[in-house]
Amino acid sequence: MSTSNQQHKAGDLHFLKRLNRSAILELVRRTPGLTRADIATQAQLTKATVGAGVQSLLNQGWLREGELQKSSGGRPGRALHLNEEQHVLLGAEVGVHGLRLVACTLAGQVLVSHHEHLVPTTPEVTAELLGELLHALMQEAPVKSRRCLGLGIALPGPIAPNKPVLRLAPNLGWRDVRFLELLRPHLPHLEGTWLMDNEAKSAAFGELYFRTGNIPESLVYVSAGTGIGSGMVEGSHLPLVTRGIQGLAGEIGHTVLQPGGLYCHCGNRGCAETLVSGWSIRAALGIAEEEDLIESLLPRLDEPDVQVTLRRAGEALGVLLLNLHHTQNPSEIVLGGSLTQLGAPLLGPALDFFKANQNRLLGTTQQVPLRVVQDSTFIAARGAAAQVLASIIHGSSDLGDTFF
Repeated sequence: MSTSNQQHKAGDLHFLKRLNRSAILELVRRTPGLTRADIATQAQLTKATVGAGVQSLLNQGWLREGELQKSSGGRPGRALHLNEEQHVLLGAEVGVHGLRLVACTLAGQVLVSHHEHLVPTTPEVTAELLGELLHALMQEAPVKSRRCLGLGIALPGPIAPNKPVLRLAPNLGWRDVRFLELLRPHLPHLEGTWLMDNEAKSAAFGELYFRTGNIPESLVYVSAGTGIGSGMVEGSHLPLVTRGIQGLAGEIGHTVLQPGGLYCHCGNRGCAETLVSGWSIRAALGIAEEEDLIESLLPRLDEPDVQVTLRRAGEALGVLLLNLHHTQNPSEIVLGGSLTQLGAPLLGPALDFFKANQNRLLGTTQQVPLRVVQDSTFIAARGAAAQVLASIIHGSSDLGDTFF
């Protein structure tokens, strides 16, 4: 047998061990409390393979053992859970009017969070400030003793497929920005995986990936804030994000609802954002850029011009939700973003339109669940942290060799 063949087989064995540990970790992540016997059955692995894999993950701090579970025949086994004490995942969202940061456990529990309001500025200034805030976040007591697995950044625009470039953030005026490269000099000692994605796609990913128990087959997250975007993910093992050939999938804010309508920040006319978005509501009601939109509007919800503006925006949002239902047909729709805090004046017309029209095409009584997240401040940042974890669990690097 040649040396090259021996090396190839050794590599194959190492790769198989890595795949088995990833499968074990993913099963425990999705269904906490499984025993070794449960994992062997569900993963269709031998008990010896599962035993060795679990022991390795226990030694490396990825898993912990819990209570004894009753057995239907054999010996009771110990429940297995993610180890929530050793690692930390960092996530951040660069919004049009603020920066939102989180530090999460492996199960998505937020240990520390921070929301920094700011007026839109340049990528360079934003990267410097975000670096300072992340450095401070990592010094917080619940975080500083943990091993950092990496950082995910959620950004307000389409990301180029297969490379970390923000193609366009129309509400910031940014184009072709390599944001991670701008950020790295400000965090030279931050270890682990670095990645970036569109904020609605990150939010959608986190909403599905950190779910345990009853996991939907697919999920669309709609982000209704300064702009309007969406992200769709499918599958429970490693959710796949719908991206499109240019990264434009989900850019529903720039679908045209009113041909020949008002000019949008993207340069087209009649985009959905000219009818329903934070910036279009500001323009209609004369609210300055430096003012907090929600704080400015909440005391004015009884004013007739505010009611008319929000009703029209809500109707447009309802049309977008119905269009997503017909074009993507997900198992679940989640509506978030700062505009949901405006409540019934905006959401009432949107939800009423969606409920009244979603079943006309098929004539069925089955309702696609639509869940509204009242406080989604950190949902995209947490989703970016989830993407870091998924990248590590399902990536090519060995779970042990990479971090220990």
